[in-house]
Order: sequence, then C-alpha cells, then structure tokens
Amino acid sequence: MAEPLKVLVTGGSSGIGLATVRRFAEGGADVVSLDVQPPPDGGGIRWLATDVSDDAAVRRAVHEAAGDLGGLDVVVNNTGIGAQGTVEDNDDEQWHRVFDVNVVGMVRVSRAALPHLRRSQRAAIVNTCSIAATAGLPQRALYSATKGAVLSLTLAMAADHLREGIRVNCVNPGTADTPWVGRLLETAPDPEAERIALAARQPHGRLVSPQEVAEAIVYLASPRAGSTTGTSLAVDGGMQGLRLRPQ
Repeated sequence: MAEPLKVLVTGGSSGIGLATVRRFAEGGADVVSLDVQPPPDGGGIRWLATDVSDDAAVRRAVHEAAGDLGGLDVVVNNTGIGAQGTVEDNDDEQWHRVFDVNVVGMVRVSRAALPHLRRSQRAAIVNTCSIAATAGLPQRALYSATKGAVLSLTLAMAADHLREGIRVNCVNPGTADTPWVGRLLETAPDPEAERIALAARQPHGRLVSPQEVAEAIVYLASPRAGSTTGTSLAVDGGMQGLRLRPQ
C-alpha cells in the first residue's frame, strides 16, 4: 500500500482551501493547513497560523509542517485576497498588498517548500488561479492582474522544476460559492439579483462549488496525474471556452 501523501495547503480554513483540506483527508492524505485564521470548529484539521506576506513566518511554518508530516509531497498555494474596481479605483498601497499576498505569497511558500519537495518521489505544486486570468471581468482589474501573474508563474515554475521531478499546475475556478463571494454579495444593492447575475454568466447556470474545485486540485496533485504539468484546469461551468446561444 502506498504511503499517504504529505500535503501542505495554504488558506485552508475556508472556501476552496477548506474543501481541499477535507478532500485530501478523506482520501487518506496527511494534511497541514497554513492560514491566518483557524479552521471552523477545529474540524480535526492540523493548522499553523501563518501570514503568507511574512517570509520568516512562512519559512518557520513550512519547516514545522514538513517536520510534523515527515516530509512534503504536495503544496497547494491557495491563499488569496480579492479586490474590486477598475484601474482608477485601487491605490498603490492596495495594489502592492494584493500582489504581495496573491503572487509573492505563492513564491514564498513554494521557495520554502522546494528543498522538501525535491526529496519526494511524488512532488507536485498546485496553484489556485482564476477565470479572471483568462477572461476580462468588469470591476476586477487588480485581482485579474494578480491571477494573470499566477498563471504565468505556474508555467515558469513548471519549466524550472520539471527535471527535478516536481510537477506544477494550476486550477482556474469560475465564480465560486465561497465566503469572499458571499461578502461581495452582501455589499450589493440587491444581493439576490447579484447572485442570479453571477450564476447566469456561467454557462451551466450556477456558482461553482468549492468541492468541485477541490476535486480538480486533488487530481492535479495526485501521482495519477504524473504526466500533467504546466497545465491550467478550468473549473468554471464552461465560462472560458463555451459560447452558448441565448435560450
């Protein structure tokens, strides 16, 4: 019987990250989550309080997680924060902050994890990207720019580390039913109408579930996907690729 995968997930206390932690655990993996917030009700999840914008804290947490797990096979870079507006609406401080978390945060975690991943025979990194990297969405200039960077970073990392035996891929979720989207809906003048509009822009007519994204992440991380690297897997109900005629 194969030894359980040793998995590190950032942003594992809510939304896609929490669903991913749970899905790995259900499959028998040993998982540690890094997040600034604890998981809900503990949930049996091993958690280390970590801010991915703090390089020293990231290095300590990754070292501790690898020690706890006895190594690392998989890193899921999922931590991210949102932003709304056009290029006129976010000041320099916010641009720096969102890039620092969404892009440089992935760099910090991956950089700290690479020495451990190089010792694994099943090494994989999966980055959480977004439909915002490949489709123009209104009022998402800053967020889209960071996710475009994540997509390019994924390809570059895949090229850099393939010959070290480390696969690197990303998932591109559509609009997912996460706490962040829930907070956006709460600020809308008509939250229910906004939810209907967000669901309608995805061809399958609903928001993507965090569990559906988690399934894609677990697949890309699995040794069963051993020939898959440098790939972005859309989990978006057809939003990127389909152009259906109006009903």
